[in-house]
Amino acid sequence: MSAATRTRGSGAAKRAPAAPALGAAAPAAAGPARAAPQAPTDLTLTFVDEATVRAVSSANGEADWLLTDRLEGLRRFEALPIETNQLYTSYVDLRNAHLREVRPVERTGRTRAGCDELPEGAAAIAQIDEEGVCSVSISEEAAAAGLILEPLSRTGERDPKLFRTLLEGGCALPENDKLAQMTRALWSDGVLLAVPDGARLEKPVVLRWTVGRPGTALLARTIVSLGSDAEVSVVEEQSAGSFDGSAAQAFYAGTTEVEVGAGSTLSFAGLQDLSLGQVAFQHRSAVLDRGSTVRWALAQLGCRVVRSRIDNRLEGDGSTVEQAEIVFGSTDQLFDLSSYTRHFGRDTTGNLLSKGVLADRSRAYMKGLATIDLPAHGTDSYLGEFGMLLSRQARSVAIPSLEIDQPDCRRVAHASSVGPIDESQIFYLMSRGLDPEQARKFIVLGYLEPVVARVPLESARDRLRELLEAKWNARTVDRSKDAAVA
Repeated sequence: MSAATRTRGSGAAKRAPAAPALGAAAPAAAGPARAAPQAPTDLTLTFVDEATVRAVSSANGEADWLLTDRLEGLRRFEALPIETNQLYTSYVDLRNAHLREVRPVERTGRTRAGCDELPEGAAAIAQIDEEGVCSVSISEEAAAAGLILEPLSRTGERDPKLFRTLLEGGCALPENDKLAQMTRALWSDGVLLAVPDGARLEKPVVLRWTVGRPGTALLARTIVSLGSDAEVSVVEEQSAGSFDGSAAQAFYAGTTEVEVGAGSTLSFAGLQDLSLGQVAFQHRSAVLDRGSTVRWALAQLGCRVVRSRIDNRLEGDGSTVEQAEIVFGSTDQLFDLSSYTRHFGRDTTGNLLSKGVLADRSRAYMKGLATIDLPAHGTDSYLGEFGMLLSRQARSVAIPSLEIDQPDCRRVAHASSVGPIDESQIFYLMSRGLDPEQARKFIVLGYLEPVVARVPLESARDRLRELLEAKWNARTVDRSKDAAVA
């Protein structure tokens, strides 16, 4: 095989139904009626225009270069389709997003530095809500190591040159993603986490978001910058704010933009438990230098609609990304998960895993593409996507894909499956004294445990386990009610 040979592989897992054409009527189905699929053009965010971009920039008193950068983001938002990958265009489903009436919140950016106690076992914490970064606390050890944790507005005041270096050009955001470019154009505030060369923190940094005010749109950016030979762990907790059961939805668009210096390690754990009145678009992107490592461990539990995209660029030789993302869906939640990993350096390693548990009428689309570029000799890449269906109405699609330009690889593999719980596993646990419901519960929670175990803060780990068990119990109650009605 010549060096220029291109190999592509992809496949949707068994039992994954074909998606209807965008804008077409939904097929008839037993049980409660589903809303018709909503085409991407029907996602009407009426505030995304040049007037709003200029108003946000003016309210923040920004320099001309930042306004120009915002307008470039808007231009790309207007030009790009919502999905550029032809493998995935059939699986864009936004029927539960009703955002015509949402309006951006006005964020003050006022910070009460050090006003809250640190959680036990944490090096620093930033607490953020719709009004901005409301508090920051940093331990003495972290401050002595040179850690910076502050609102982006504060960075602009303190070090305008650094601020411009971090943001101009969209940082690590994917240039071909419509919704990431929307956040680039309209973000109102965000957080900077910077770790200098040689700093290694044993305790994690906590980013705690509380959002969800009905009828509001919050767009924010998180910038994570690690110098050379540095190490830090981050726990991002996203929980529901003032949602009151209102029919009006809340909208959150957030980015996490990571640059990792040579020989550095970032472990990032995310726990999303926003309300069912929330629609969330999340983008996480990382650029890795020589010998660096990024570990993603992400749990998606809340929201009516979640559209998540992760981009990893392994530019440095010997760089590594380990990524695990789990979903537990119930009611009519929809999870749209995409992952793009691109290998540029020699001897790079990618190990990516997505797992979904779907109950009731929830749906999940798990889509991943690993690209091995021509210079990427000695690549080791694995991409796995697996869905577990707990009801006949739940749906999942898994599409792992490969694009290989360099045949000199150690390993390039992908795998997928979608189906119900393995009956032989249930039988085995029942033979050990568990009843069928207990057996199913332990199988499901054990299936998701690999991500739970990677959360570096004990209190967050315990909370995630409690939330997963609560999701299981809620689903059990709902099923009992259905049986009673029948």
